[in-house]
This record gives sequence, structure tokens and C-alpha cells, in this order.
Amino acid sequence: MAEPVMKLQPRSALHGLDLPQRVGILSFAEAPPATRLSYRGDASAIGDALGVALPSEPCRSAAAADRAALWLGPDEWLVLAPAEEREALVAAIDRAIAGKAAVVVDISQRNCALTITGPKAELALSTGCPLDLDVAAFPVGMCTRTIFAKAEIVLWRRAREEFRLEIWRSFAPYVVGLLNEAARDLD
Repeated sequence: MAEPVMKLQPRSALHGLDLPQRVGILSFAEAPPATRLSYRGDASAIGDALGVALPSEPCRSAAAADRAALWLGPDEWLVLAPAEEREALVAAIDRAIAGKAAVVVDISQRNCALTITGPKAELALSTGCPLDLDVAAFPVGMCTRTIFAKAEIVLWRRAREEFRLEIWRSFAPYVVGLLNEAARDLD
């Protein structure tokens, strides 16, 4: 008689980590699973396939429905979409860039994402990020590759009091630990 096979279930890099919650001040949540594509090439090549025109202004984002493109460099964007759209989106982009000097790489499993909301979100992030996160200096829609303490992140301001952090999976416990320390000190 054959032994039953145990099926492994994938877990988020944030599974089991204590995400800070300070009612009325600060809230952290794991972002839903996402398709993450690194696109390098001509900005006009994939807009139709993505359903969002890639931003051409440095450090800006463009979003429509549940898809987004974040400008990370002169010819580099981070494309975000729902996880279940990965195969169809990659195929559509591959068709759009066929014969062009462009490349798309699926980095969906490399990162995890946190959403940080609340009136103290800027302050909590400022404990580890060297950027001026005041809304005048880092307005809604702005995004950049930066650091949080010693971890590389992509930071995107989605609303006045809402940020999304894209974090390499291996750095997630470190970043969450530092954010927990920051949240404890906020009043």
C-alpha cells in the first residue's frame, strides 16, 4: 500500500510575523498575492498589454483597476497585477515586445508586500528610511527604490496616509521587526 503524499502549501514570507496595529494611528497589512514583473525597454511597448500606460516621469506610478506600473529607472518599471493574472499578462507582454529590445522577468516570488496606513505611517517609515516622506516632498503616486535600515525596498505612496512596501522575502522578518519597534514608540 502506498504511503500518502503530504502536499506542501506555499506560505507568505510574512506568515507568522506580528504586523503592528495601533488603532487610529497606524495599521500594517500584508498585501494580497501579486504578479510582479520587472520590465526593461521602451515605455510605449507594453501599455496596451498591461492596460496601463507606463509612467515616463521619474519616480511616479500609474495605476488602473488592479494593475500598476512603478517607474524605477529610465527604462525600468515594476509591474504589479493580481497573482491569478500572471500567465495571461506575461504572454500578452511577450507578444507586445516580440522583436523589440526589451525584456520582462517574472519576480513574483522574490518579493512580498506590506501596506502601511494611518496618520503616523510617514513617521513609522521615517525610522528606517532616509527619504523625506512628507507629502509635499513624497506626494501621492510617487515611488522609488530605497532602503529601510539595511534592507532594499520599493516604496510607493498610494494615498496621503497609505504606503506600499515591496520587500525581498528574505528581509521581511527584519523589516517587520523594525516596524514593530517604530510602532511601539508612536503616540
